[in-house]
Amino acid sequence: MSTHSALLEEISSMLIDCDLFNHLPPAELRAAAHYFSITKAARDEDIFNEGDIGAFMCVVHSGTISVIKANQNEELVEVATLGPGRAFGEMAVLDGEHRSATCRAAEDSILLTLSREALDKMLEEYPRIAARVIRAIAVSLSRRLRMAVGQLVDHIV
Repeated sequence: MSTHSALLEEISSMLIDCDLFNHLPPAELRAAAHYFSITKAARDEDIFNEGDIGAFMCVVHSGTISVIKANQNEELVEVATLGPGRAFGEMAVLDGEHRSATCRAAEDSILLTLSREALDKMLEEYPRIAARVIRAIAVSLSRRLRMAVGQLVDHIV
């Protein structure tokens, strides 16, 4: 097996482990794997910073990621901790806007990344698979928005 196909196999198996994409059939995951890459982040390394222009999303394969946001006093507050299988940075892949938070490796981590350009290429080459990937991202964002609204209501009441 070539190094390239071994890497694709590794990415495919990482995608299968990811809650976000585990509903996709194995053949579609293998096709989608061509568009992802593997990135390592060392403990305390910033993956991206709040305010950066977003160009990629990540899925945690191993390790832990801290999501940090500046409050109104410009103090940094950890708002979430993400473990294996969790995705982050998805909004940027869809809208290319500024990052809404800083994401930092809380420990050595291995991430799957999907760039906006790679997603656009997938849309051209495999539109049905890309549509399923985008739908999975949208469902994930929708769930998180519902949770956030629920938490906000709990704080108000």
